[in-house]
Amino acid sequence: MAKLLLGLLLALAILGTTSAGGCVQDAEDMKRECKQFELFPANPKLPPSAACCAVWKRADVPCLCKYVNKEVEKVWCMEKVVYVANYCKRPFQPGYKCGSYTVPLSM
Repeated sequence: MAKLLLGLLLALAILGTTSAGGCVQDAEDMKRECKQFELFPANPKLPPSAACCAVWKRADVPCLCKYVNKEVEKVWCMEKVVYVANYCKRPFQPGYKCGSYTVPLSM
């Protein structure tokens, strides 16, 4: 699991510091502050910490979602990611695609 997360961060780092620069820091911050609330299993869903919500409020979510793939989705529970985003008052729009995951029309 750690290899997959490291791979995601490495891929972002390789892209450079121009458009992906914020993504690298956001990915590191998300891993540090939110992983305990967003990893499998899907239940229980726990309210995230204030530090995790602070990351969500400033993260470049569209940039992060570009790098979500099937391997990432094996580690990060996208259902929990959507839950945390909603809890932190930065919800995904229904139908939004983050990697190959599509946010359900009703949660």
